[in-house]
Amino acid sequence: MKTSLNRDSLADAVAWTAHALTTRPAVPVLSGLLLEAGDSGLTVSAYDYDTSRQARTSADVLHPGQLLLPGRVLVEVAKALPKGKPVELVADESEAVLTCGAAEFRLPTLPVEDYPTLPVTPPAIGTVDAAAFSSAVAQVAPATSRDETVPMLTGIRFDATGDQLALAATDRYRIAARTLPWTPHTTTRAMIPGRVLADIAKSLQPGDVTIGLGDGVAGFESVGRTTTVRLLDDQFIDYRARLADDWPIHADVAVAPLIAAVKRVALVADKNTAIRLTFRQGQVLVEAGGGDTGRGTEVLEAELSGGDIEIAFQSQFLLDGLVGIAGEQVRIHTTKPAKPALLTEADDDPAFRYLVMALRLA
Repeated sequence: MKTSLNRDSLADAVAWTAHALTTRPAVPVLSGLLLEAGDSGLTVSAYDYDTSRQARTSADVLHPGQLLLPGRVLVEVAKALPKGKPVELVADESEAVLTCGAAEFRLPTLPVEDYPTLPVTPPAIGTVDAAAFSSAVAQVAPATSRDETVPMLTGIRFDATGDQLALAATDRYRIAARTLPWTPHTTTRAMIPGRVLADIAKSLQPGDVTIGLGDGVAGFESVGRTTTVRLLDDQFIDYRARLADDWPIHADVAVAPLIAAVKRVALVADKNTAIRLTFRQGQVLVEAGGGDTGRGTEVLEAELSGGDIEIAFQSQFLLDGLVGIAGEQVRIHTTKPAKPALLTEADDDPAFRYLVMALRLA
């Protein structure tokens, strides 16, 4: 195998692909990055039996072939190569030589014949704007759980119906849901591991992302980069019904000042101490703390519809919902002090909805 390519292209491809490497591979070869040089350029791949990544980049291929190199080492080497100079990669059965300017690295190869077959990218079910999709995933991902004993709680629900794509997640204490427009090929639903989907969404390049589903696998393809991930069992709560309750009380508050106020008053509160919001006509009192830790309060303007109410939340749960609000104002819908509250943008048909459990007031 012999090929040459741009140094930045190589560094970007191996760094992005290495996100699929596991810290504790099931077999040693899964710690490697698979490099394949052919007519379409250079393809870099990683796989851990649950997630795969493939990045394709242009290259001048003199002798096609494939090799398997230690992944973490290759990432560091590619990042350290001199900028602005081409990289020449030459490999035989036991060693790969990377030359860039005056720098030369010799890396041992892993047995490529032992590397498992990468999963096939499933059939496309639709396309969506990458920036919008990335934003939507970032809004719902905080509501996923890390409790692997209940797989449903670690996933993000994916519902494609008509020209609407809906994402939802829950960890029992809150539900986050977001809809966005997309170009569909079919109607479907699936459960995708939340941690992996969040990682995919953050790495998307500007443009469109094509999403595929089939044979228990989801695929995401954008700008020469492809990711596949094994799906979770198709189980989820009826989240739409829980978000559609009647809300006799709601208050509109400027979201940025409210986020800042919650962060400030939380400085004098223990990690699990409640943040209290007391709504009166024209204002909301934000307060936390008490006892030996001190107490913080701040008053903000609020437009209240319905009766006065005092309600409390775990601070990080509240902040996760507020950060997901895209507009300048958040609408907080409530019923009673100890009942869950719904956070949305302040309009009649919000795309993002965040239901969060309220804490009992002492």
